[in-house]
Amino acid sequence: MNDSGSNSSSNGNEAERRLTESDRIVAAARKATAEAIRQHKLLGDPIAVWRDGKVVIVPPVEIRETPDDY
Repeated sequence: MNDSGSNSSSNGNEAERRLTESDRIVAAARKATAEAIRQHKLLGDPIAVWRDGKVVIVPPVEIRETPDDY
């Protein structure tokens, strides 16, 4: 509580902390996805992706390094 009896500044800090935590979680998930895709390509394993409402198997030679492509 601040001097005016309000919790607004602590609530703001909590919201900022949660946003930062969410950003870190998303970044970690993207990094893990990129690593998994890279490993599949290097090992010659296909990946499964969702396209147009269907599961599509992408052969290793067609795997692009950028996870945003999937």
